[in-house]
Amino acid sequence: MKETICAISTPPGIGAIAIVRTSGTDSFPIAAQLFPQLDLLALPPQNARFAQLFDNGQLLDQVVVTKFAAPKSYTGEDMVEISCHGSIFIQKHIVELLVEKGCRLAEPGEFTQRAFLNGKLDLPQAEAVADLIESQSETTHRLAIHQLRGEFSNRMRQLRERFVHIASLLELELDFSEEDLEFADRSELKALLDEISEEVSRLIRSFKLGNVLKRGIPVAIVGRPNVGKSTLLNAILQQDRAIVSPIPGTTRDTVEETFTIDGTLFRFIDTAGLRQSEDTIENIGIERTRRAVEQATVVLYLVDASNTTLDAARAEMREFSENAGLQDKELVIVANKIDELESLPADYKEWHDMGTLFVSAKRRVNLGDIEERLADYVKRHHIQDLSLLTNERHYALLCDIETAIGRIHDGLEMQLPTDLVAEEVRAALHDIGLLTGTISSDDLLDHVFSKFCIGK
Repeated sequence: MKETICAISTPPGIGAIAIVRTSGTDSFPIAAQLFPQLDLLALPPQNARFAQLFDNGQLLDQVVVTKFAAPKSYTGEDMVEISCHGSIFIQKHIVELLVEKGCRLAEPGEFTQRAFLNGKLDLPQAEAVADLIESQSETTHRLAIHQLRGEFSNRMRQLRERFVHIASLLELELDFSEEDLEFADRSELKALLDEISEEVSRLIRSFKLGNVLKRGIPVAIVGRPNVGKSTLLNAILQQDRAIVSPIPGTTRDTVEETFTIDGTLFRFIDTAGLRQSEDTIENIGIERTRRAVEQATVVLYLVDASNTTLDAARAEMREFSENAGLQDKELVIVANKIDELESLPADYKEWHDMGTLFVSAKRRVNLGDIEERLADYVKRHHIQDLSLLTNERHYALLCDIETAIGRIHDGLEMQLPTDLVAEEVRAALHDIGLLTGTISSDDLLDHVFSKFCIGK
């Protein structure tokens, strides 16, 4: 019999209310000892009641007690949730009382782990719970909800069914190997394998974007010293995050901050100005700028609109591209300091034709154009696609499955013995089982659920 566990399930600290929960066979009798006036054992399941909580005859708090009977609970076990006032003292005292009556303190993620073990969730859905808690934008929230609803799990089940179909035909051949019968049409198997391969490859390709979305789409703000990079970052964030100074070389290191635009999280990186310098520390910052550009998906290249010609800007960006590399980057040219212009530059049309955005970071003029350009990038690259892969464990296993698919395909092409091909199919099925949790080990579960907070 599993031990009955308890934990605080709301974030640490003071708040209006907090929730302490229990889960396990003895949840009801243990909680009933804290509320003798309530007769919790007789309370119908899925009901809540107001109650007073006493300790040694002293009123500790007025709470709401909710009773959930198995299997209709989050964990699939009997559960009790105590909603109390958000005092840290009260929360900890309730936990101490529950432990005194027979509960054990829960491990990180143990409630969700029990939900998985009791068949309330499969492993990808359980992992989606952690993603949902950590979501920082509408996009990452929607991706987590999509996975929590079982959409990814359904695709894995369909993938498994196709592999099972292939395996069944191959295994049938093995059963009648002495009769030299071939039950599997090799051309049909190859066609089915191609469909599986395309599905797996598409998911693998989507991981780079999906992983970026979880952390925020990286946007590097680059340019020569004193073009207004730090001022632009502060203006976008609407707070003084980076140091602004007229002295060239003030920014010696990259400064990162996240900001949500149209429901998508972006991670802005203010970088050191690009120039030749004798300052060792500044040169380290410039090298970090180049690394930030390598990691970035979008590059905002700033130029000073008040004293930079189009030819000079092109030469700058050409040199920058040769040193830092702009391949596969979304480049947005931003002409800053338009507040210092007396009139539009003579070559304005050529600037405009290059997609240049004219802004004043200092005066906060036309900053909406930058946000619109970034939002448009999201739309053009279908970042709202809910089938993006975001989990590193899933990615690694799908890469293993892709490798097995390649071996199966080669085996069919080279007409290898059926038992060798079938072995690779079984390997792919094993990896799908690890992915969905139908095959699991204590080490795997410990790894997955250790990333959860205590109380979830």
